[in-house]
Amino acid sequence: MSGVSSLTSHGKSPVCLKVFMIRFRFVCLVFVLASFFTAFCVLQSSAAAQGGKNAQRERSLVGHVFDKDNQPVSRAVVYLKNTRTKVAGTYITEQDGSYRFPWLAPNVDYELHAEFHGATSDTKTISSFDTRKQFDIVLRLH
Repeated sequence: MSGVSSLTSHGKSPVCLKVFMIRFRFVCLVFVLASFFTAFCVLQSSAAAQGGKNAQRERSLVGHVFDKDNQPVSRAVVYLKNTRTKVAGTYITEQDGSYRFPWLAPNVDYELHAEFHGATSDTKTISSFDTRKQFDIVLRLH
């Protein structure tokens, strides 16, 4: 009871303080939610801007592998090598002989060739100086 009497002795009723605390908590909650919303919007716009920059810089490679009779080769292995790091990626061709390598870095030279049951294609090069966004390269096995 001493807590109640001390509150009332300062001229504030316990009901008034309870209403004040509820309003205070509500305002704090709104502030926190607004802060999260603002942070979310900033991160989203930053990510979208970064995605836009990456989309402008990225290149992609598509193509087909054909045999010496000009027939598409399914399940051929296409090798794509980063000439800077010497790291190679592979793609096994689809039924129609197609392959794809999305998201190539623009400032890197690449070499690619295909192999299938001992047959190989000539090695092709993608230069970092070539400004095209998409490459379509046909590989022919011999």
